[in-house]
Amino acid sequence: MVASANLNIMVKAARRAARSLVKDFREVENLQVSMKGAGDFVSKADLAAEAILKEDLMGARPNYGWLAEEGAEIAGVDPTRRWIVDPLDGTTNFLHGLPHWAISIALEHKGEIVAGVIFDAAKDEMFWAEKGQGAWMNDSRLRVSSRRRMIETIHATGLPFGGRSDLPATLKDLARLLPACAGVRRWGSAALDLAYVAAGRYDGFWERRLNPWDLAAGELIVREAGGFVQPIDPAGKVLEDGEIIAANPHIFDAFASLIRG
Repeated sequence: MVASANLNIMVKAARRAARSLVKDFREVENLQVSMKGAGDFVSKADLAAEAILKEDLMGARPNYGWLAEEGAEIAGVDPTRRWIVDPLDGTTNFLHGLPHWAISIALEHKGEIVAGVIFDAAKDEMFWAEKGQGAWMNDSRLRVSSRRRMIETIHATGLPFGGRSDLPATLKDLARLLPACAGVRRWGSAALDLAYVAAGRYDGFWERRLNPWDLAAGELIVREAGGFVQPIDPAGKVLEDGEIIAANPHIFDAFASLIRG
């Protein structure tokens, strides 16, 4: 598939930022880390990666808006387009030397995500999609899994930490879901969880209290791989509410009914 100019910019930016992150990951014990909040750390590597991404993406498209995990939002001269960026999703994994983290970049146009990139630099897996063009991992087309029986499925989520208020709801989710499936994984990167649903590695994913940069690219990649995506509250909106259910179409209704209780 021939990618658009914007997607090529996103992929190039992700690869350049990844080189900086990989270098720091090899020396993770030497990183200087400051605390942002309970259980939520930011490293020099994180900030350096965001600076690279901002330089490349805003340099190529200076009229677009900017929304990222670190720093203030920038309103674009073109109010219809903005970059939504997470320079390091899975920061805690990164800081503990666990090779499961990713760069996530999405392009929003008129309130809709039209392109997304999730780059797992440690494994050299580039997940990407454009609206209406399918989803890909490197040069391979992605499709969600085809499992139809809930008892055969595995799912991913994030487990609230540090006394977060959504812990009781997640424990109730697990109490309903675990008896009905083959397992639940918690790997510490919502972006990669969604990429893995798109790749058929997971059959479903759900989580609460996420940010737009955690979800934007992955939501599109799942949809373009044939998956279903909805907010946990059917009346809500995924990016605005920070709550998501994603799964293959065969088990989505059963999975969503368990999560929604």
